Amino acid sequence: MAFDERTVIAVPAERSELDRERSLVEQAQRGDLEALRPIFDRYAPQLYATIALPRMGDSAAAEDVVREALGTAVQKLHKFRWQGRGIYPWLRQITVNKAYDALRKNRRNHALATAFADEQPVESAREDRADHRLIAEQDRAANRQRIDDAMSRLNDRYRRAIEMRLLDERSRDECAAELAITVGNFDVLFHRAVRAFRKHFGERE
Repeated sequence: MAFDERTVIAVPAERSELDRERSLVEQAQRGDLEALRPIFDRYAPQLYATIALPRMGDSAAAEDVVREALGTAVQKLHKFRWQGRGIYPWLRQITVNKAYDALRKNRRNHALATAFADEQPVESAREDRADHRLIAEQDRAANRQRIDDAMSRLNDRYRRAIEMRLLDERSRDECAAELAITVGNFDVLFHRAVRAFRKHFGERE
């Protein structure tokens, strides 16, 4: 399915349109999923043009987001409750969530592949900066699985420290407060977490 950002259709305002939409939704909830086709045909271009594309900045990625959102809508249709506004707000929120998930996944892979080159914990200031370029020097696409594997092998505290500092880009003070420790102790924790990540990342089967 290809979407054209120039094809944006307004949410139904007329009562007759809302009534028809509700009838189609209820029909789909009873098991006739084909009833969703005219709804998806109507709203997919709008979800693409106003939600997915502005957030993803790439047409292929935006199309993937919309497809995943519509797929999730089918799976969770039984949870949808009609509130008189039509189904578009519900579809919109699913699409926003899918776009956020996709961005966060991409950000995770790219941030972990580059952030160690920029992050210099206090305790490691005298270490060779080449250590902190270890991830950045790897081919990002080829090492996505290795990054995920390395993160999964960290203990919860180390993983949380890296996620807060590098993925969420939170300050050292915020990270320390979140973990109920001093900033100095967080620096130590983060430094150890980075070392543990590098160790697991460097291991090969």
